[in-house]
Amino acid sequence: MKLSLQTKILVLVLSLAFLIIILLTASFTYLEAKEIEKQKAQLALKISKTISFIPEVSSAIQTDDPAETIQPIAERIRKEIGAEFVVVGSKEGIRYSHPIPERIGEKMVGEDNYRALVEGKYYTSRAVGSLGPSLRGKSPIFNNNGQIIGIVSVGILIKDIKEQIFQNVLRVSFKSLIVLLIAAGGSVLLAKNIRKDTMGLEPYQIATLYTEKDAILQSIREGLLSYDDTGRVMMMNQTARKLLNIKGDFRHLNIEKLMPDSHPYQIFETGEAQMDQELLLEDKTIIVNRAPIFHQNQVKGVVASFRDKTEIEEMLNTISEVQRYSEDLRAQTHEFTNKLYVLSSLLQLEEYDEAFDMIQNETTNVEVKNRILFNQIEDSRIQAILLGKIGKASEKKVTFEVDANSSLQKLPDHINLTHLIVMIGNLVDNAFEAVADRDKNPTVTFFATDIGHDIIFEIHDNGNGIPIEDHAFLFHRGFTNKRSHEPRGYGLANVKETVNQLGGMVEFHSEPGRGTVFTVYLPKEHS
Repeated sequence: MKLSLQTKILVLVLSLAFLIIILLTASFTYLEAKEIEKQKAQLALKISKTISFIPEVSSAIQTDDPAETIQPIAERIRKEIGAEFVVVGSKEGIRYSHPIPERIGEKMVGEDNYRALVEGKYYTSRAVGSLGPSLRGKSPIFNNNGQIIGIVSVGILIKDIKEQIFQNVLRVSFKSLIVLLIAAGGSVLLAKNIRKDTMGLEPYQIATLYTEKDAILQSIREGLLSYDDTGRVMMMNQTARKLLNIKGDFRHLNIEKLMPDSHPYQIFETGEAQMDQELLLEDKTIIVNRAPIFHQNQVKGVVASFRDKTEIEEMLNTISEVQRYSEDLRAQTHEFTNKLYVLSSLLQLEEYDEAFDMIQNETTNVEVKNRILFNQIEDSRIQAILLGKIGKASEKKVTFEVDANSSLQKLPDHINLTHLIVMIGNLVDNAFEAVADRDKNPTVTFFATDIGHDIIFEIHDNGNGIPIEDHAFLFHRGFTNKRSHEPRGYGLANVKETVNQLGGMVEFHSEPGRGTVFTVYLPKEHS
């Protein structure tokens, strides 16, 4: 059975209050007992001193019947100060006064008169007398010659002191009980206030909701964050951290720094949700949706969800590359179909020699290309891509050669077909376009090797080269120096991103009028 928050707070506060009250009461009782005992002892000592200096008392001791004079004086003083007894005795310890008159003339009890009668000292002591345990003040009585002639003993019973201490403790305990009741009432009010702030939920229910909320947040593939009216980020899931490149604690961050130029506070003024707003963050384009958080009809915060538009664009670009690969294969098929038509026509015209020469030339070309392509390049995905490009090159009247020095084993599994299409497909197509305007011998050469720790692809064209002023922007998304109605400027940016994803690097060397070489380096082992 789980205890409610109110019960827990009530038990905790009452336990603490009770413990504190017990400790304080015990401390007070101890200190009060010491203080009362000290005060009573000092009072007894002072009274005994006072009586010892009364001339009538010292004179009466030297008479034949001291009790007749001393008893009335002692009793009057005893009643005035509330002492249990005021006893005046001789040097031999014989009583001259006592609360019980029958005991006058008897010897004093307690065995604590030595220091007063012999040493002439004033002091307090504890002893058990005829009336019970008592705290006593002892004072010697001197005659005019300074000789000790008697003793005064003023006593207060220990039980009376304890009774006074008990009464004081009783008053303190009563006040402590009032404090305890106030603490109980305060704890009940505190628990109700906390339950109001937590919307009536118990702590374990809040913990369950938090765990569920966190699990839901982390399972959402969109980035999610919330911020208050000061711009301070309150919550962020892992996807948001990844998209915004946030590491460590995010609670010190401000929304203006994370999403600049996005008007993050406008929603606090309008109270209306904002949907599908595009925002450029460094090299990413994200689509942001914002919704207000209402509390008592006021906007207290904002929840923002966002997704990476760049990923969508990359997916579309990849589909485009696959489609282009398919078109390359179609071009190859179309080229061979045309050649088969020509060969069929020559045979029908009985031009057997010319048909034979055509077959020989094609066979020689195919054998040379196939020897390099199938014997030296063993990865079937590279073979398929290059076969498509060979057909496309033939259709575009471009000489596409695979370097005879190429040597490539099967590629590692972490390099998939999509990666190869994006890298090799884009670079070869760009090379084809670079030599398209060349009148004589437009040539594109492909080289591949995996000797060493890296896999190297190199695409060389003998086109006009890349203007020097474009070198710095070549891999920027959207940059192009080609005129077209279709979107351009994404090919090399996709190549760069794919190479970076595989932990490699891409570089180029270009000279105006002499062509361009693009080289891709990919590590064989990707961490």
